[in-house]
Amino acid sequence: MASHTIRVGIAGYGNLGRGALAALARCPDMRLAGVFTRRDPASLRLPDASVPVFSLDDAQAHRDAIDVMILCGGSKDDLPAQGPELAQWFTTVDSYDTHARIPQYFEAVDAAARAHDTLSIIAVGWDPGLFSINRLMGEAILPDGATYTFWGKGLSQGHSDAIRRVPGVRAGVQYTIPIPAAVERVRSGEQPTLSTREKHQRECHVVLEPGADARAVEQAIVTMPDYFADYDTTVHFIDEATLAREHAGMPHGGFVIRSGQTGAAEHQTMEFSLKLDSNPSFTSSVLVAYARAAWRMKSAGETGARTVFDVAPGLLSPQSPEALRKALL
Repeated sequence: MASHTIRVGIAGYGNLGRGALAALARCPDMRLAGVFTRRDPASLRLPDASVPVFSLDDAQAHRDAIDVMILCGGSKDDLPAQGPELAQWFTTVDSYDTHARIPQYFEAVDAAARAHDTLSIIAVGWDPGLFSINRLMGEAILPDGATYTFWGKGLSQGHSDAIRRVPGVRAGVQYTIPIPAAVERVRSGEQPTLSTREKHQRECHVVLEPGADARAVEQAIVTMPDYFADYDTTVHFIDEATLAREHAGMPHGGFVIRSGQTGAAEHQTMEFSLKLDSNPSFTSSVLVAYARAAWRMKSAGETGARTVFDVAPGLLSPQSPEALRKALL
């Protein structure tokens, strides 16, 4: 592989942006060339004061100093606008994760990237991302079978936000937990048809506002459509000290299982799992690896949008193809 040090920009400096900065520090073939923020750049304090901070509004002016821009905004409001816009000027990687809208987002980014001869890898992370690859592998290798995805135990940011919007809730977090009996049925080769309620349960830890009605808050949470109504949901009321002490981290994980048959009805199982202390730190580490691949693909003349399905695994590694064949094959 070429010895060029890949110059990386980070667009957005929340949990993902901070994780990307830390991940880049472990990659000698990459260098953080700048952080782009919607905040006042002077207000941002980075661990390395020599890294420049720019306004995201001025990003276009820095296109020649950035080989790959890692987009660290949210999928709901940020990326639908930022993805196509920044693809006009940069090779980009993002973690867009609204599964149902990935096809439309891909088309918007692809149009912008093709029109401006750039390359963008979208929906990079662990789900979508690594889990997507394992679902594809399972279905390709075991076409006669069924795929199951379980998430957790882990803190869900979207569901935690939802419970914090309930009147009477001062603070709170929500964990998604796979139901062990469902997992064992799948691993045994049974290939069950599982309802939403049979696959996962939800556990909420809530700090109430002074004087709030705990029973009313609990009822509002467990009956909330799209979030909790379809699950067995448990609500625990705790104080702020307990929340800070026991629930400050952002753990997550899960597993993809493909259960299928080959030959004369032999049962086969493929499983991929993750157990993460920090969801955003791991996701940003995946983004950084795909930033390396994006730069290599663009350097080879590729343009337009891509997903993890289109990226050869060897492009993620800093090692040469020769070294990979010797050490890992």
